[in-house]
Amino acid sequence: MDELKDYFPQELIDFVLVTLFSLLIGLSQRKISLRREGETTLFGTDRTFTFIGILGYILYTLDPISMQLFMGGGAVLGVLLALNYYVKQTEFHVFGVTTIIIALITCCIAPIVDTQPTWFYLTIVVTVLLLTELKHTFTEIAQRMKNDEMIALAKFLAISGIILPMVPNESIIPGISLTPYTIWLATVVVSGISYLSYLLKRYVFRESGIIVSGIIGGMYSSTATITILARKCKRAKKQEVPEYVAAMLLAVSMMYLRFLILVFIFSRTIFLMIYPYLLILAVISAIVAWFIHMKYRHNEEYEIIEEEEEESNPLEFKVALIFAVLFVVFTVLTHYTVIYAGTEGLYFLSFVAGFSDTTPFILNLLQGMGDITPEVATACTLQAIVSSITVNMFYALFFFRQTQRDGSLSFGKFRNSHCDQYCTSAFFLLLTDLLVSKKRCILLLNTKKEMYFYL
Repeated sequence: MDELKDYFPQELIDFVLVTLFSLLIGLSQRKISLRREGETTLFGTDRTFTFIGILGYILYTLDPISMQLFMGGGAVLGVLLALNYYVKQTEFHVFGVTTIIIALITCCIAPIVDTQPTWFYLTIVVTVLLLTELKHTFTEIAQRMKNDEMIALAKFLAISGIILPMVPNESIIPGISLTPYTIWLATVVVSGISYLSYLLKRYVFRESGIIVSGIIGGMYSSTATITILARKCKRAKKQEVPEYVAAMLLAVSMMYLRFLILVFIFSRTIFLMIYPYLLILAVISAIVAWFIHMKYRHNEEYEIIEEEEEESNPLEFKVALIFAVLFVVFTVLTHYTVIYAGTEGLYFLSFVAGFSDTTPFILNLLQGMGDITPEVATACTLQAIVSSITVNMFYALFFFRQTQRDGSLSFGKFRNSHCDQYCTSAFFLLLTDLLVSKKRCILLLNTKKEMYFYL
């Protein structure tokens, strides 16, 4: 905008911007109103809203100091809008006031463009257009929401914004770095990330393709996503099986990114050590998934994956309580393991932790355990991820074979072998890459004391 001032008067630039923004808002109103209410209930659409913006600009320009003309014009516009609303309510029983509010915002565009920075008035116009166009989407989301969904969200906002700052940060057990604040903080952060992907899965990508289900589900829970995909694989045709394997690998890739975000939030020191490995592994798993997807790609449409209704909201008290209990348990186990078994015992504990919920154990390491060095914490984090990937692979194979015992092999006798081969080879490839990267990390970080690492 600053470059245009050298060639055109500022008043002309403001007039063009006000006219353009008002016209865009009017066009959006015409599209929505014609589809929803009909022509008879309209206060105005494209031309009316454009003239409202121009009128606001003229009245503001004539008296920019006291703005008496602008306020008088706004009052007249308010009276006209009130009369229009009265007629709609009495004659057509239409009670919405969205159009009235948008008309008032359109009238205020002129002083906003003249007095505020570019990013500010662009944000306002874009927000108005988006909220106008997303009315139908908001209605669908509201219809899908469970009765206690908003209550759970309100509780989360309360515990994260009100209760968390007031929680004491004093040790509960003498000698152990475990405080109510660290427990609460870990629970809030993990629940927040999981809740974001839960919302995307449930309300944005509810009926999505196989690949999208793997991507979004991996941010929520890679284990649950792989289990669901393995179960649904029983209904897949032979040529669709590689698509399920690619989705599982993408879920693993998103798991790496999820852990990377958690590491960045809780420990910048460990993040600087571990981020190359997690990024490389995320890219490798995504490339393998893309290769499988492209190599065995078919032109026909794949099955639409609809998320299962019984999936738990990560903000539910039961889910948060389980995570908090696991976090406390792993904190205590880690403390006494380091005392009585040393680093070798901690390595073994990280291997075992991967067979349960890996996140509480890793967050326990990230928040600092006194005698545990960042190098050891990095190595144990990678070890826990190794175990988690192993568990995911066996979950995939187990649930596919379990569903096959039900007798639902209606697409040919070779489907089982194909799915087993794809799942096993793909997951072992990733597991091998992760083991190699983990050993390299250990050799680089523990050059003085430990020159090898074993499972």
